[in-house]
Amino acid sequence: MLNIVLVEPEIPQNTGNIARTCAATRSRLHLIKPLGFDISEKAVRRAGLDYWNMVDLQVYEGLDHFFEVNPAPDLWLATTKAPRDYTQAVFRDNCWLFFGKETAGLPEGFRRQYPGRCIRIPMRPDARSLNLANSVAVLTYEALRQLDFPGLSGEGEMAEKGRSQVL
Repeated sequence: MLNIVLVEPEIPQNTGNIARTCAATRSRLHLIKPLGFDISEKAVRRAGLDYWNMVDLQVYEGLDHFFEVNPAPDLWLATTKAPRDYTQAVFRDNCWLFFGKETAGLPEGFRRQYPGRCIRIPMRPDARSLNLANSVAVLTYEALRQLDFPGLSGEGEMAEKGRSQVL
Protein backbone atom coordinates (compact mmCIF):
# COMPACT_ATOMS: atom_id res chain seq x y z
CA MET A 1 0.00 0.00 0.00
CA LEU A 2 1.12 3.53 -0.73
CA ASN A 3 0.63 6.63 1.37
CA ILE A 4 -0.11 9.88 -0.45
CA VAL A 5 0.52 12.94 1.70
CA LEU A 6 -0.76 16.39 0.72
CA VAL A 7 0.82 19.19 2.74
CA GLU A 8 -1.59 22.12 3.06
CA PRO A 9 -3.57 21.52 -0.15
CA GLU A 10 -5.49 24.57 -1.33
CA ILE A 11 -7.69 23.58 -4.28
CA PRO A 12 -10.60 21.24 -3.54
CA GLN A 13 -10.86 19.90 -7.10
CA ASN A 14 -7.23 18.75 -7.00
CA THR A 15 -7.75 16.98 -3.69
CA GLY A 16 -10.95 15.41 -5.04
CA ASN A 17 -9.08 14.06 -8.07
CA ILE A 18 -6.27 12.80 -5.85
CA ALA A 19 -8.78 11.14 -3.53
CA ARG A 20 -10.24 9.34 -6.55
CA THR A 21 -6.75 8.15 -7.54
CA CYS A 22 -6.25 6.92 -3.98
CA ALA A 23 -9.59 5.10 -4.02
CA ALA A 24 -8.80 3.43 -7.35
CA THR A 25 -5.32 2.35 -6.25
CA ARG A 26 -6.06 1.45 -2.62
CA SER A 27 -3.60 4.11 -1.49
CA ARG A 28 -4.06 5.95 1.81
CA LEU A 29 -4.61 9.70 1.64
CA HIS A 30 -3.09 11.88 4.34
CA LEU A 31 -4.01 15.57 4.52
CA ILE A 32 -1.92 18.00 6.53
CA LYS A 33 -3.67 21.17 7.70
CA PRO A 34 -4.37 23.92 7.08
CA LEU A 35 -6.66 22.89 4.22
CA GLY A 36 -8.01 25.39 1.72
CA PHE A 37 -11.47 23.77 1.76
CA ASP A 38 -14.02 21.87 3.84
CA ILE A 39 -13.99 18.05 3.95
CA SER A 40 -16.95 17.59 6.25
CA GLU A 41 -19.43 14.87 5.30
CA LYS A 42 -21.93 17.51 4.18
CA ALA A 43 -19.37 19.24 1.91
CA VAL A 44 -18.24 15.95 0.39
CA ARG A 45 -21.84 14.88 -0.27
CA ARG A 46 -22.65 18.26 -1.84
CA ALA A 47 -19.59 17.93 -4.12
CA GLY A 48 -20.90 14.58 -5.35
CA LEU A 49 -17.79 12.60 -4.42
CA ASP A 50 -19.44 9.18 -4.64
CA TYR A 51 -16.09 7.39 -4.20
CA TRP A 52 -15.18 9.21 -0.94
CA ASN A 53 -16.25 6.20 1.15
CA MET A 54 -13.51 4.18 -0.62
CA VAL A 55 -10.78 6.61 0.52
CA ASP A 56 -8.67 5.65 3.53
CA LEU A 57 -8.22 9.18 4.91
CA GLN A 58 -6.15 10.57 7.76
CA VAL A 59 -5.98 14.28 8.67
CA TYR A 60 -3.21 15.92 10.71
CA GLU A 61 -2.98 19.33 12.38
CA GLY A 62 0.45 20.00 10.82
CA LEU A 63 3.73 18.36 9.83
CA ASP A 64 4.81 18.05 13.47
CA HIS A 65 1.59 16.19 14.27
CA PHE A 66 2.11 13.94 11.24
CA PHE A 67 5.61 12.92 12.41
CA GLU A 68 4.38 12.35 15.98
CA VAL A 69 1.86 9.83 14.62
CA ASN A 70 4.16 8.39 11.90
CA PRO A 71 7.77 8.43 13.12
CA ALA A 72 10.50 7.64 10.56
CA PRO A 73 8.39 6.96 7.45
CA ASP A 74 10.00 5.75 4.21
CA LEU A 75 9.33 9.06 2.52
CA TRP A 76 9.79 10.67 -0.89
CA LEU A 77 9.26 14.38 -1.51
CA ALA A 78 7.96 15.53 -4.88
CA THR A 79 9.42 18.90 -5.76
CA THR A 80 10.38 20.76 -8.92
CA LYS A 81 13.56 21.77 -7.07
CA ALA A 82 14.87 18.18 -6.72
CA PRO A 83 18.24 17.26 -8.22
CA ARG A 84 17.06 13.91 -9.63
CA ASP A 85 13.99 12.52 -11.33
CA TYR A 86 11.53 10.02 -9.94
CA THR A 87 12.82 7.13 -12.07
CA GLN A 88 15.89 7.02 -9.81
CA ALA A 89 13.78 6.34 -6.73
CA VAL A 90 13.17 2.83 -5.42
CA PHE A 91 9.67 2.79 -3.98
CA ARG A 92 8.83 0.20 -1.35
CA ASP A 93 5.54 -1.07 -0.01
CA ASN A 94 4.09 1.34 2.54
CA CYS A 95 6.25 4.27 1.39
CA TRP A 96 5.04 7.85 1.73
CA LEU A 97 4.83 10.24 -1.23
CA PHE A 98 4.70 13.91 -0.13
CA PHE A 99 3.31 16.72 -2.27
CA GLY A 100 3.15 20.42 -1.40
CA LYS A 101 0.45 23.00 -1.78
CA GLU A 102 -0.37 24.27 -5.24
CA THR A 103 0.98 27.81 -4.83
CA ALA A 104 4.25 27.12 -3.00
CA GLY A 105 5.12 23.41 -3.00
CA LEU A 106 6.68 21.75 0.03
CA PRO A 107 8.19 23.95 2.75
CA GLU A 108 11.88 24.71 2.14
CA GLY A 109 12.93 23.55 5.61
CA PHE A 110 11.21 20.22 5.07
CA ARG A 111 12.95 19.75 1.70
CA ARG A 112 16.32 20.64 3.20
CA GLN A 113 15.79 18.07 5.94
CA TYR A 114 15.52 15.24 3.34
CA PRO A 115 17.60 16.30 0.30
CA GLY A 116 18.35 12.71 -0.76
CA ARG A 117 14.65 11.90 -0.82
CA CYS A 118 13.59 14.77 -3.10
CA ILE A 119 12.50 13.73 -6.59
CA ARG A 120 11.07 15.57 -9.56
CA ILE A 121 9.02 14.86 -12.65
CA PRO A 122 11.03 15.87 -15.74
CA MET A 123 9.58 18.77 -17.72
CA ARG A 124 10.78 21.69 -19.79
CA PRO A 125 12.79 24.24 -17.80
CA ASP A 126 10.42 27.16 -18.41
CA ALA A 127 7.34 25.27 -17.15
CA ARG A 128 6.50 26.05 -13.51
CA SER A 129 5.04 22.66 -12.64
CA LEU A 130 2.41 20.07 -13.47
CA ASN A 131 -1.04 20.17 -11.90
CA LEU A 132 -0.91 18.65 -8.41
CA ALA A 133 -3.40 15.87 -9.20
CA ASN A 134 -1.42 14.92 -12.32
CA SER A 135 1.84 14.84 -10.36
CA VAL A 136 0.27 12.56 -7.75
CA ALA A 137 -1.01 10.23 -10.48
CA VAL A 138 2.39 10.02 -12.21
CA LEU A 139 4.29 9.14 -9.03
CA THR A 140 1.58 6.88 -7.62
CA TYR A 141 1.50 4.74 -10.73
CA GLU A 142 5.30 4.60 -10.97
CA ALA A 143 5.49 3.40 -7.37
CA LEU A 144 2.72 0.86 -8.00
CA ARG A 145 4.45 -0.33 -11.19
CA GLN A 146 7.63 -0.96 -9.20
CA LEU A 147 5.56 -2.93 -6.68
CA ASP A 148 3.83 -4.92 -9.47
CA PHE A 149 0.43 -3.26 -8.90
CA PRO A 150 -0.48 -5.12 -5.67
CA GLY A 151 -4.19 -5.85 -5.31
CA LEU A 152 -5.06 -4.09 -8.58
CA SER A 153 -6.51 -5.62 -11.71
CA GLY A 154 -4.13 -5.72 -14.65
CA GLU A 155 -6.78 -6.69 -17.19
CA GLY A 156 -9.99 -5.19 -18.44
CA GLU A 157 -13.12 -6.99 -19.60
CA MET A 158 -11.80 -7.16 -23.17
CA ALA A 159 -9.00 -9.57 -22.15
CA GLU A 160 -9.55 -13.11 -23.35
CA LYS A 161 -9.45 -15.68 -20.60
CA GLY A 162 -6.19 -17.58 -20.54
CA ARG A 163 -4.61 -15.48 -23.29
CA SER A 164 -3.07 -12.03 -23.21
CA GLN A 165 -2.34 -10.07 -26.33
CA VAL A 166 0.28 -7.43 -26.72
CA LEU A 167 -0.12 -5.06 -29.63
